[in-house]
Amino acid sequence: MNLFVCYPKCTTCQKARKWLDEKGVEYQLRNIKTDNPSVEELREWQQRSGLEIKKFFNTSGLLYKEMNLKDKLPEMTLEEKLSLLASDGMLVKRPILVTEDKVLVGFREKEWDI
Repeated sequence: MNLFVCYPKCTTCQKARKWLDEKGVEYQLRNIKTDNPSVEELREWQQRSGLEIKKFFNTSGLLYKEMNLKDKLPEMTLEEKLSLLASDGMLVKRPILVTEDKVLVGFREKEWDI
């Protein structure tokens, strides 16, 4: 079963969910604000996605900006970044789609055509 990790109020997440529904893709919905990913999940997703950990940060989010993470992230270790992401789902870029063979971060239709 595919896992769709999103924030229901996020318009990009809403577009992605509508797209999945229109394509008939089955998924389990997970609210990132109330059930944020663990360090272990984030580590696995990052490795499976092939993306650098920076791509998992919601750089346009208020919390990211309030915490001044643009300047702090370059000095942090991978473990520190994973722990920070796991501490608050609002720091994590969304939506995330976890399939059997892919982990997709952010919604781009062409990439999501599974």
